[in-house]
Amino acid sequence: MRKFIVTIEGKSYEVGVEEVGVSQNTAPAPAPVQAVQAAAPAASVPANGEKLLSPFPGLIKNFLVEEGTAVKKDQPVLVLEAMKMDNDITSPCDGKISFKTEVGKNVETNAVLAVIG
Repeated sequence: MRKFIVTIEGKSYEVGVEEVGVSQNTAPAPAPVQAVQAAAPAASVPANGEKLLSPFPGLIKNFLVEEGTAVKKDQPVLVLEAMKMDNDITSPCDGKISFKTEVGKNVETNAVLAVIG
């Protein structure tokens, strides 16, 4: 069974799709789909500090700095992959970075990626 995340009208669902064999003389059988409510949103972000938000949906590919590192405004801090393209996401201000996501996670537009404080 393969698992996918499907977003319908802004609400995400995790679905499992079972692969079935197809003979040459028959049409493919519909795959059973089971909708599951998406996981709860990430823990609340501290009020102090400026939030670094995802500009578009994508996959967190790599962190370019370590947790707690002092960063400068416009310094690249992580790589967000979208449509097979790597995009450097930069710090909105000077401060110490606290990541609110993890490498390998898919994020939506405006997801909090980090807090700079």
